Amino acid sequence: MFIETHAHLYFDKFDEDREAVIERAFAAGVNKIINIATDVESALQCIELAEKNAGLYATVGVHPNDGASLSSGMLNKLRALAEHKKVVAIGEIGLDFYWDTCPAALQEKAFRAQISLAKELNMPIVIHNREAGREIIDVLKSEGVDGLRGVFHCFSDTTALAMEVLELGFHISFTGNLTFKKSTLPAVAAALPLNRLLLETDCPFLSPEPKRGRRNEPARVVYIAEKLAEIKGIPLEEIAGATTENAISLFGLK
Repeated sequence: MFIETHAHLYFDKFDEDREAVIERAFAAGVNKIINIATDVESALQCIELAEKNAGLYATVGVHPNDGASLSSGMLNKLRALAEHKKVVAIGEIGLDFYWDTCPAALQEKAFRAQISLAKELNMPIVIHNREAGREIIDVLKSEGVDGLRGVFHCFSDTTALAMEVLELGFHISFTGNLTFKKSTLPAVAAALPLNRLLLETDCPFLSPEPKRGRRNEPARVVYIAEKLAEIKGIPLEEIAGATTENAISLFGLK
């Protein structure tokens, strides 16, 4: 059994075969999928999908690239949506200094506001980090991590930063980037304890080898699990069991 902890199945790239994609995931042994929101509209879509499918869950949150749009009214909408029984986290939130779509100060303001919301609701956070790892760590430390938990999704930073993430009590997940032929991430994954790792695809992005370059989907989380098993030198079943237990514990899944 595997749990896909970061998907975007509401994207229009899945409009023609969304249900078939979900069925393929279940057939591959992926029995739970968490759809990750990037704004209020996508949060509603995530919830709608979760209501239709017993194995699907949702998050609510505003992506850092849309941080300028986060008003007090929108924060109240997120708070209300987070009360839904299938919503399991606040996210994806964080900082993104790769795309020049939102000033850093506004991204940080939105990040801090949603960290506060997660603390208020006692919910985990799903962190988006692109070229902003040091700054995210600093924000978390200044906000205080007591009672705060979550995951650094699509990890692509250094082993040193990963160790700081673990010291703060957070989990780490890798996507298809772990499987890329020139990736430096296997060395990072090798240094991390199994009880802090999660599986994800970030679909429709970052399809793993041997499907690189094609639309990604939740069933392919198995390729990432297989790569982790190779890196760790342990059976695939052990990866499946540990990452499933980690996801259930972090997100409070049933």
